[in-house]
Amino acid sequence: MRLWSKNQEKLFFVNSKNFASPQQLFYKTDDGRYLAYWPKRYKGKKSTLQARNSLIGNYTEKWVCDLFKSLIDNEDLFIVQQARIPSVGITSKSPADIVVATEDKKILKASQVKLICEVKMSLVWNWEYNPTLKIITEVGDYKTHQGKPSFTRSDSILKAIGKCIDIRVSNYESSKIPIVVLGNAPLSNGFCKKADYLKHAGIIQGFWSLNPFPLNHGNTRKTTSKGGFIRFDNTDELKKHLNNLFAQDLNFFSGMESPKRLGEIIEIANDEDTYEEKGLKFINLLKRS
Repeated sequence: MRLWSKNQEKLFFVNSKNFASPQQLFYKTDDGRYLAYWPKRYKGKKSTLQARNSLIGNYTEKWVCDLFKSLIDNEDLFIVQQARIPSVGITSKSPADIVVATEDKKILKASQVKLICEVKMSLVWNWEYNPTLKIITEVGDYKTHQGKPSFTRSDSILKAIGKCIDIRVSNYESSKIPIVVLGNAPLSNGFCKKADYLKHAGIIQGFWSLNPFPLNHGNTRKTTSKGGFIRFDNTDELKKHLNNLFAQDLNFFSGMESPKRLGEIIEIANDEDTYEEKGLKFINLLKRS
């Protein structure tokens, strides 16, 4: 299975037209064209599509599920869509989009979760539907239309950050669970430093774009300086990063302590024999502070 591409978007429309009308999938311009997005220079009357958001959301989540299933070789790991993890605040009101877990069930314990993924993917290219011929044609990348797809949309990024922080601060049980946000467009310039900070702080392990070629011409950012954002160019790269997350025994920790108290914690932790024992002691003491 390959990463995101124009073909995946075209398949979305091909599959969706079996249960959604053109009016639910496309905007209609003043001159009668059916388009996925308003063109850059369009000045006519506009409307807002609501039904398509849930359709593309379900489609991209299912696509990520299938992609991860094709990449994860460990037979003891399962891909769960719309999972609930009550102990870390993930309930039926706001379930996790995608979870990699050691149990194949919808309601999970934190100890059974190996990875949480928030999916912020959308239509990247513009598409035109011909109602006479009943064909769909790509008519431009995201630079040619007025839409803000995936990681280029600030409210979408802020919503993902908010949910990830909420998971992190809900319970200490979440401290060992990696969290990544998946998209299919470049990260907005204004969020690059923030993505690096969030990764460095351990809150989010990365904003990952699964679209190698989001532009028809030219290239886009591969990664930020500290790896908070990464664009994957092939499935081997993605698989390597997934395996790295599964292999590491990660621990999130945070706090606001005085230098004196931190010195006391470090001195106590230093009495342990190994680096691992020292690290775990430090984290546990910090949690109790």
